[in-house]
Amino acid sequence: MNRQAVDLLTAPTEHHRPRHPQGGPSRPQFAASPTPHRQEGLRVLVVEANTRDADTLLQGLTRQGYVTQSAKNGAQALRSHCDADLVLLDLDLPDLDGLEVCRGIRTVSETPIITVTARDSELDRVLGLQAGADDYLVKPYGFRELLARMEAIMRRVHRQTTPARVAVHQGLRVDADARTATLDDEPLDLTRKEFDLLFLLASQPDTVISRRQIMAQVWGDAWSPRGRTIDTHVGTLRGKLGSSEWIHTVRGIGFRLGCP
Repeated sequence: MNRQAVDLLTAPTEHHRPRHPQGGPSRPQFAASPTPHRQEGLRVLVVEANTRDADTLLQGLTRQGYVTQSAKNGAQALRSHCDADLVLLDLDLPDLDGLEVCRGIRTVSETPIITVTARDSELDRVLGLQAGADDYLVKPYGFRELLARMEAIMRRVHRQTTPARVAVHQGLRVDADARTATLDDEPLDLTRKEFDLLFLLASQPDTVISRRQIMAQVWGDAWSPRGRTIDTHVGTLRGKLGSSEWIHTVRGIGFRLGCP
């Protein structure tokens, strides 16, 4: 792995520091909003690998009263989304496909997601919405339209009650907010990583979770090889759950929750 890749992964998520924007045909035009912004103080995570595009968007949002934060890759996004009220997600990222990042966020959070991407086919839109995005906006786009979509989504969110993050499957209950896990009402003594891994699997019991997604979401690192770290944790979880059938290995891909 080259030094640039290491720097991208280990760099902390950046809060916006304004730079002078450089114009370009593919970026939105940041005209002043015709009315005062209704969502001042809202925390927005901008996931964008292109630094110039990210800076332009961050500056526009900051002028509208948003508290902005940026992530340059999928691993940073999966680490930082829990601090945001809304995520603007580009699908073309250097480490993970944006759809995988979208699914990863949606697995553990109801945080609204708007994909902001150059992928403009009908299939791309369908896949983005199926991955958990609340809206899909194609570049180039109008900044006022983006603001309107953000406000519309947040109005819907404010009318809803955020559900508890609890995964239940075959007598297994994992409560991400309370950080408790029980099997047939008996508590499981899990380490932090074991708990995060079990919740990730239990929240999508019919889905094969790739090793890369597990590394990004549980260990916050989508690139660095961890040897048999995942396998070791899976083996320990199987022992604590009392059966190897609880977690199935899908060779060459990853793992999924089983049904003992």
